[in-house]
Amino acid sequence: MGSVFGNNIKLSLFGESHGEAIGCVIDGFPYGINIDYDFVDSEMDRRRAKNAKLATARTESDKPEILSGILENKSTGMPIAAIIKNENKRSGDYSNLKIMPRPSHSDYTAMLRYDGFNDIRGGGHFSGRLTAPLVFAGALAKLALKEKFDIEIAAHIKQIYNIKDKYPNNTFPTYEEFIANYNKELSVFDDEAMNKMINIIEEAKMNMDSVGGIITAAAFNVPAGFGEPFYASIESRIAQSMFAVPAVKGIDFGLGFDFVNYKASECNDLYTIKSYDNIKKVETKTNNNGGILGGISNGMPIIVNAVIKPTPSISKEQLTLNIETKEEDTLIIKGRHDPCIAVRAVPVIEAALAIAILDLCIDMKGKLI
Repeated sequence: MGSVFGNNIKLSLFGESHGEAIGCVIDGFPYGINIDYDFVDSEMDRRRAKNAKLATARTESDKPEILSGILENKSTGMPIAAIIKNENKRSGDYSNLKIMPRPSHSDYTAMLRYDGFNDIRGGGHFSGRLTAPLVFAGALAKLALKEKFDIEIAAHIKQIYNIKDKYPNNTFPTYEEFIANYNKELSVFDDEAMNKMINIIEEAKMNMDSVGGIITAAAFNVPAGFGEPFYASIESRIAQSMFAVPAVKGIDFGLGFDFVNYKASECNDLYTIKSYDNIKKVETKTNNNGGILGGISNGMPIIVNAVIKPTPSISKEQLTLNIETKEEDTLIIKGRHDPCIAVRAVPVIEAALAIAILDLCIDMKGKLI
């Protein structure tokens, strides 16, 4: 089934955008992990729509109801099940999409795959609404990674449309510098770039359009030597997890596709020895490969970039196909949609990375004991 991820951690997502609830089941989660509910709530809040100018007007409380797997604030080792109620639904906005599929959305392909029995309301199971339980699962994964391995996950908006963020002093930031941005209107480092991004998003919304973006996520303190070559590479695991996020259309690591602009002598990561409290550690002078070589971690931060396409549901009149008449027709999409998905996707991409890294760590270290 396409809604299940993981080798050791088995994460299953369920529900539809306008159904009674959405949720997840996490099987194989380590036992004895301290569950910080305040942290979980803060992660859920980061994904919520709070500014109607930059996000959808649909507001949800997104409070997870944990049904099993946690007792007295600790994980029991049994499957963790949680639901999130859908409280703000306007299903009538989608009544015409059974015969008028939205361009660049899953309406048409889902209709073909499930012979028209798919729930079309708000995108159904294909909706970005399903990222809420993903963020819940990611929050738990972050807690387990921090407690057992001191691994930390963070992300920022690298680019929206043609506006790029800038790192302080042109050096890759620390985890603490990443999370200092979480209280900003956008998770970026450079305030000037942030203001330009906000203007671009607001302009797109006023013009009944949308824009895309790139999110860069990092996993700090992943031990060197974790991973496998070929089909079990760290890149393969992370890509499988991240491509489950709706609207993600590209993944790369470190310099990624920018490698084409360099010669090897300009971009090779050269080895060096650094001392921390009189302990010598192998590092690389640069991290252009994003902390992974041969599918295996080298001890540097794992850096992954996710490209998120513009929201396909826009209010401009668009050409589509009338499934009943088999003729071209015009469509004006109703409903409430994000003018830029990347704005709220930062914790989602972090969650996808955290779940993949936790699954990897359990592979390398068994039950994490």
